[in-house]
Amino acid sequence: MTLLQRYTAVSEPRHRAERPPGRRKSRWLAASTTVALAASLMGLTAPAANAVGETVVTLTFDDANVDQVAAAATINSLGMHGTFFLPSGFMNRPNYMTTTDAQALQAAGNEIGGHSVTHADLTGVGTDELARQICGDRVTLAGYGLDIQNFAYPFAASNATTEAEAAACGYNSARGLGDIRSKVVGSETFPFAETLPPGNLYYTGAPDQLDETWTLADIQTLVTQAQANGGGWVQLTFHHVGTGIDPSSGVKDPLTVSTDTFNQFATWLANQAATNTTNPVQVKTVKEVIGGTTKPLVAAPPPPAPQTTGNLIKNPSLETPGLAGAIVPRCWQGGGYGTNTRTFSIVTPGHAGTATAAEQLVVSGYTNGDGKLLPTLDTGECAPSATPGHTYLAKAWYKSTGGNTQFDLHYRTSTGTWVYWTSGPLYLPTNNVWTQVTYTTPAVPAGATAISLGLNIINNGTLITDDYELYDTAGVKTFTDIPSTFLFYNEISWMANNLITTGYADGTFKPGLTLDRGMMAAFLYRFAGSPAVPAGAQRFPDVPTTHDFYKEIQWLASQGITQGFADGGYHPYEQVNRDQMAAFLYRMNGKPAVSATAPVFPDVGPGNGFYNEVRWLADMKITLGYADGTFKPGASINRDQVAAFIYRYNLNFPKGM
Repeated sequence: MTLLQRYTAVSEPRHRAERPPGRRKSRWLAASTTVALAASLMGLTAPAANAVGETVVTLTFDDANVDQVAAAATINSLGMHGTFFLPSGFMNRPNYMTTTDAQALQAAGNEIGGHSVTHADLTGVGTDELARQICGDRVTLAGYGLDIQNFAYPFAASNATTEAEAAACGYNSARGLGDIRSKVVGSETFPFAETLPPGNLYYTGAPDQLDETWTLADIQTLVTQAQANGGGWVQLTFHHVGTGIDPSSGVKDPLTVSTDTFNQFATWLANQAATNTTNPVQVKTVKEVIGGTTKPLVAAPPPPAPQTTGNLIKNPSLETPGLAGAIVPRCWQGGGYGTNTRTFSIVTPGHAGTATAAEQLVVSGYTNGDGKLLPTLDTGECAPSATPGHTYLAKAWYKSTGGNTQFDLHYRTSTGTWVYWTSGPLYLPTNNVWTQVTYTTPAVPAGATAISLGLNIINNGTLITDDYELYDTAGVKTFTDIPSTFLFYNEISWMANNLITTGYADGTFKPGLTLDRGMMAAFLYRFAGSPAVPAGAQRFPDVPTTHDFYKEIQWLASQGITQGFADGGYHPYEQVNRDQMAAFLYRMNGKPAVSATAPVFPDVGPGNGFYNEVRWLADMKITLGYADGTFKPGASINRDQVAAFIYRYNLNFPKGM
């Protein structure tokens, strides 16, 4: 199946949901003189002259689908040319154009434009990723010998930041979608055409993209309504021309216009351009409308260094919200293909029954295909790094009703292309009971630089997912004294895989060993991500700079997590009691208010120095106490118990990004 089918969150037009509120109104208040100022500031030459009242039609084609090559031959044979917006990461893959295809289109008089590397929602990425997507795409396409002057926003997702970046990357204009009147409900009051020249070169208006529901008359109306209402610029956007059926899956992309409809429209349009003198029509490429010269290429920032250890998933607990009001968490994207409706939303509680976030996917109207949540298919900002030949251990929590679930896997090539890889075994619906699934991938294919895997749902139903993990199996830590049947096996494994504990040199963890205050500082410091330690004098006289955990203890004190003892010392080799551990975690969380209804243990009264800290620990379900109802505050805490406490703390207060 095609990349667009697999990765697009919804198959229906997305323009209005992604347009910032009020954008349309402000755009159409702009005077036509705005472009003259913009041209002078940005070094553009004046656009080609267009007669007052003239209607200019541009045929644009998005996403590099290979069936557009035949459509190009049709319009070229009629004396017309189009603009083809190509995501460089889609090219040279099955069912997409090759470099040779694009070069031939340009040689025939058509224009090639940019469309980002991976067809990303550009409003949801960071600064460097945005530059890689827009500037990097242009650099790659230019490297194929293509003259790249104009851009189109994937999903029509744009804002002031993306517009500025398109300009900074050397583009002369950038096209949106859904701002011109069409058959789509809700567009009845929109303009009949974009102004000539456009009021905003970096967001030029266009009608909704054309799909299988559009008739010949619907498409013709986009032209005739502009002719009848003072003319202007009408950019038509095609994706598939033909059957739109993917050879590998047999699934039709709804963003398809049949060959017959397209050919009839092209013939009609050519006739309008040749014979209509009352309401003249010209067919031009974007380059011919906008004018300007080819600007120097702008290099994109390099991707961050690959992460090879620890949990490779960014924002694994889905806590950090997406940018620009996105309905999926940061570093994640909705996906799916086929005929079905996919609705994503952020929900609480998370799988541990806390106030943390989880992501819900509801699939309805199912005929075929799937819906899924994936780590972002990007150029390096979020996608997990991968080493060819290695296998990876994936874990995730889910609950569901309706369809079956499985891991869906993809990998990124060295050219930035994302490729469907494989799918894991099917998991049955859980009847809304949280369940953790574990899957080990096949060996990563040669040439892969990153992978993305998430859970999907196949059929009508609801899928809620949370707390993802992904580890290179070459670095997965096991301990000889922690079998899979051990009570805290999952908690200790999580600690080891997240680089919080390394165990002992003999390969053991020693779960029953009590924890001293030095080791506890090391655990909490690593759990926090091994942050920089503020400069300062030695905090405790009994923790010299030569101490194994000097840095960790200094950090603990700098954060107010430890206050030391009345004698001024830290006592690094003294055992940690259970109530002291409660205090450390409570302070690490910022000393929050303790609920009046928090549990009380019979052996932890108000006179205990850590009474509220222990109650808070129980309220967060970080401690469950003992079977006899007690907490045993003065008992030394063992290493396996600390693993359980930190694991449960993370469920309640995951770090996000």
